[in-house]
Amino acid sequence: MGNKTPERYSRRKKIVISNLQSYSLLLPNLLLFCAFSIFPVFWTLKYVFYRYGGFALGEPVFIGFENFARVFRDRIYWKSVVNTFVYAGGKIILTIPIAFFLALILNKTLRINRVFQSVIFIPTIMSSAVMGLVFYLMFNVYNGEINKYLLYFKILNTPINWLGKDYAMLTLIIVAVWGGIGNYMVYFLAGLQMIPKEAIESAVIDGANRGQTLMFITIPMLGPILKIILMLSIVAAFSDMNSVMVLTEGGPINATMVMSLYGYSFFFPISAGASTPAGQYGYGATVSFFSAIIAGIITVIYLIISRKMDKVF
Repeated sequence: MGNKTPERYSRRKKIVISNLQSYSLLLPNLLLFCAFSIFPVFWTLKYVFYRYGGFALGEPVFIGFENFARVFRDRIYWKSVVNTFVYAGGKIILTIPIAFFLALILNKTLRINRVFQSVIFIPTIMSSAVMGLVFYLMFNVYNGEINKYLLYFKILNTPINWLGKDYAMLTLIIVAVWGGIGNYMVYFLAGLQMIPKEAIESAVIDGANRGQTLMFITIPMLGPILKIILMLSIVAAFSDMNSVMVLTEGGPINATMVMSLYGYSFFFPISAGASTPAGQYGYGATVSFFSAIIAGIITVIYLIISRKMDKVF
């Protein structure tokens, strides 16, 4: 018993030292996360019960649940919620299948495939502001390259206002798909390369064709990667506002206003003629609070679906 006590103490000491080293490495990131993520959230939530327009407009005034009632009456906000679901749904439905299809094509160790992989991935590392400006010039109704070529090849008789009320959301989805394909393609490529070749060869020997191999071998074995891709795409789609702000500023007539941009507009002006004047911090905090609840509900639904996916895959 006397020998076991020092050994046990020495073992615990090593565990404590090992944990201290791990936590010391995590501490800088943890402090930054608390300072720039956790603290702003609590700072924002503090003002949901106040009418507050910033330091220059005076002290906060307690108004109870008035901001909450205003949200329920705010047609623009609920329109932004619908727009967010349309934008997110269109982006996810198009981006993931296209990224998967490209990954299947480029899943070979050929030099030309590596070149194509790099080209497709470039939009992912581009600034969203620069990307939005480029597409703004491309989709310009009068001198944009898109209308120019559609008219040249006689596909159109008159130019389309791609950033107008009827086509603005479609344009935003196209830009989002173009910017997100490369990232998800890389994930799919990583998943495809982890599939054992023996599994594919066994299926072929048993008489499975390419379609059957894809449906019953490849896709099921990509289940864990697909869960990660779905999670990332949902988070990105519901938080994306940079391209919307650059291309349409939520217009025209709030046709492309999304939840994140609508909440942002009450803190910072998005344009000189914005329909939501900045400086309404209390109401902006309340809008952000409701948006976070909606995003939380979507997250819970995703978690339920992902558990069912675990049983399938």
